[in-house]
Amino acid sequence: MDHGKYSLELYNKQRNFLSMRPLIISLLITACAAACKSEKPAEEFKETFVLSDKMYASTKTEFAKELPLKMELSFYGKITADNNKMIEVFPIVGGNVTKVYVELGDYVKKGQLLASIRSTEVAGFEKELEDAKNDVVVAKNNVKVAQELYEGKLSTEREVLEAKSQLDKAQSQLHRIQETYNIYNIKDGATFDVRSPLDGFIIQKKINQNMLLRNDRSDNIFDIAEIDNVWAIANVNESDINLVKLGIDAAVSTLSYPDKKFYGKVDKIFNIIDPETKAMKVLIKLENHDYLLKPEMRATINLSYFEPDTMIAVPSSAVIFDKSKSFVLIFKDRNNIETRQVEFFRQVGDITYISSGIEIGEKVITENQLLIYDALND
Repeated sequence: MDHGKYSLELYNKQRNFLSMRPLIISLLITACAAACKSEKPAEEFKETFVLSDKMYASTKTEFAKELPLKMELSFYGKITADNNKMIEVFPIVGGNVTKVYVELGDYVKKGQLLASIRSTEVAGFEKELEDAKNDVVVAKNNVKVAQELYEGKLSTEREVLEAKSQLDKAQSQLHRIQETYNIYNIKDGATFDVRSPLDGFIIQKKINQNMLLRNDRSDNIFDIAEIDNVWAIANVNESDINLVKLGIDAAVSTLSYPDKKFYGKVDKIFNIIDPETKAMKVLIKLENHDYLLKPEMRATINLSYFEPDTMIAVPSSAVIFDKSKSFVLIFKDRNNIETRQVEFFRQVGDITYISSGIEIGEKVITENQLLIYDALND
């Protein structure tokens, strides 16, 4: 073998390979790039929100409707007894209170004994009664004597008539004192009985046993009121006076029964400003079943009426407040629920009025709306 020749051939082959190396590398790079371009990009997958069967079954919707625009005003006030069914009881005599039979808040019947007062003034009435009875007896005897003398021709008819006139006066005086006894409930023993003038509750008591009442006392000792019907008195701010009208609906709530409403209507407007509260008072009559409402209870009083305009309205539960904006969920089907921003106008109880952002007849979600809103907007 010619080693020189073999070495020359091997040298030439290596030289040719090295000269072609850049081309080979370039071809490989081009092939790789083409292969990369030929691969399809991964398809983007966007998940769509769908109500589950369980969520769909418990979800409730309501249609947006056009309703008369309702105005509601809220005021603070208190419960009072009906002044026409409340009586202040005064002591007609001074003296020592021997017994008090009732306490504040008790229910009493008409004529029921409330207290007993022993008084020197009553003793004076007793003397007047005895004197009046004696005067009647004397006058009757005088009439009898005058009649007998007239029949015996010993006196004139005029004397008989005068005797009868004196008897009439004595009987009238006796009748007056007896009526005083009945009116003032005076009984023997110089005792004056205080009795209830009507059926009702003791809503004020200013008398206790062994208290000494002065003859010139001008204060009442009991206030008794029927509270089958009571008044709610609202304090209306000056800025709202023009909005309050007779006959508009009123809903009253109290601290004692926060979940219960008492309904009535504006019955009277006091057209003066109270100098202490700087407000005008408005009176609402309320039926007081089971005597739940007590005089002097604090109350929140909502007055409402309808304005002549109309506006699109949805249930208040459908409105979602987030980031100082108002939203509703528009329901088309379980696969198509839209979060819609709306312009909130006014909320009145269970109704919210929307000025823009929704059309009449569109469905809004009223149950599970917060869960769905969070799921849609995460």
